[in-house]
Amino acid sequence: TVLLALALAHAETIGATEIYVGVNAIDYSGYPDCRPAFLRAFERLARVATRAGVEGRPLRIRAPLLRLSKAGIVRLGTRLGVPYRLTLSCYDPVRGRACGACDACILRRKGFAEAGLPDPTLYATKIVT
Repeated sequence: TVLLALALAHAETIGATEIYVGVNAIDYSGYPDCRPAFLRAFERLARVATRAGVEGRPLRIRAPLLRLSKAGIVRLGTRLGVPYRLTLSCYDPVRGRACGACDACILRRKGFAEAGLPDPTLYATKIVT
């Protein structure tokens, strides 16, 4: 919510009409801001909270990963050349490395496994699967 609010403020100042966010509905059980209903509600907020919205130029929240599986996200990122070794999904990193134990790390590892691709993530501890 806070990050979307900051993005909304920035979008308003530069005249942007869309905000892209990398949320995924698979995460919604622990992260309610990853739900389609939340994104729709935030768009409604933007219509009444911004000059552009009030003037009839509503901002759209785009979430292209929303309904993809974690494996689908990994495959898409691989096709697009995402340097996954340089990315971090972890909510509790240790010295710049993923912890390997939080929900985000578990979902990430599962996504790579289901995609049939090696996980290049640097984990703080050796992960035994």
